[in-house]
Amino acid sequence: MKIALKIVFILIAVALAIIVLKQEGKDNGFTGSLTGQVDSYWSKNKKHSKEAVIQRVTAILGALFIIIAALLSSKWLQ
Repeated sequence: MKIALKIVFILIAVALAIIVLKQEGKDNGFTGSLTGQVDSYWSKNKKHSKEAVIQRVTAILGALFIIIAALLSSKWLQ
């Protein structure tokens, strides 16, 4: 059981690193307010975009990473 969790932990760590590196930076914050950019149709419907899916997958993998790390470090599995 512990070996399987370690393998899953490593796979999640690699997948999480790849997904985080694929994410784009958010540079429409302060500069967008200064330049007066208007919200477009695309910016209002971002929950269906590729970036939103990547953010959700990142959050899920991050939560799994933390849970499995806690399980592996606990004395409950030893």
